[in-house]
Amino acid sequence: MAQEWNIKPRARVCHICGDGFQRDGECVSALFATMDGSYERRDYCPGCWDKRPAGEEPFSQWQSTIAAAPAASKDEPIRRETAETLLRRLVELDDPANVNVIYILAVMLERKRQLVERAAKPRPEGGILRVYEHKASGDTFLIVDPQLRLDAIGEVQKQVVELLGQDGRQPGA
Repeated sequence: MAQEWNIKPRARVCHICGDGFQRDGECVSALFATMDGSYERRDYCPGCWDKRPAGEEPFSQWQSTIAAAPAASKDEPIRRETAETLLRRLVELDDPANVNVIYILAVMLERKRQLVERAAKPRPEGGILRVYEHKASGDTFLIVDPQLRLDAIGEVQKQVVELLGQDGRQPGA
């Protein structure tokens, strides 16, 4: 399952023509299902999007503007985890026990306008698979929306606050 969620970041060049993407330029991104059940991301300049081979239907597609790279920040002596770094770390751990926390972190980052939802698709096994793109880096996140009940959100929010207060330790450490 880890491979299924390991989506590469936005490419620096168009998948078809090989021209580099320019800052503040447009880019069409798409996820394609592969034979092994994972997803492959391909990025195109707008002119090449219609030139892709016939019959290649994406699982999801979106258009975005290439943002400038975020300015480097000074590291704090004791670095506390941010919502973004925690989300990246938990997604990489690929532990089903973290699905609720991952979803709440993604919603938090969407509200902060760091993530943009690009698509939402129902999953056969339940829940919704939401495709998010990081506005600055172009990284893609596939996040399962576990359809939390309203009475369960408070407990998950407490877990998020607790994890954000840790200094980079593994959850539960």
